Amino acid sequence: MTRSDLVEELAARFAQLTHRDAELAVKTVLDAMSDALAKGHRIEIRGFGSFSINRRPPRVGRNPRSGASVQIPEKRVPHFKPGKALREAVDTGTVVQSPKKAKPKSKA
Repeated sequence: MTRSDLVEELAARFAQLTHRDAELAVKTVLDAMSDALAKGHRIEIRGFGSFSINRRPPRVGRNPRSGASVQIPEKRVPHFKPGKALREAVDTGTVVQSPKKAKPKSKA
């Protein structure tokens, strides 16, 4: 699924959203997640998974063409760990449904 597929799905599920509104919503969520990860924060979405930053220490690598040693600096890379519900859904091939909000009971 691509970003544009996600926008299309959002616009299709929520008729009150225009395509432009759905595109803005997806952009806003992804930008907020990117900003949080860039600041070193952890993102946890219950039932889906968590995003965090892993640190890769500096190391010595080799230039494949010349064989010379090259110093590779430290890196911070994003890491995704799927939640239990997502792992099980992928394993069984079932669709993950988000929990429905309970409807308030009417007093009769």
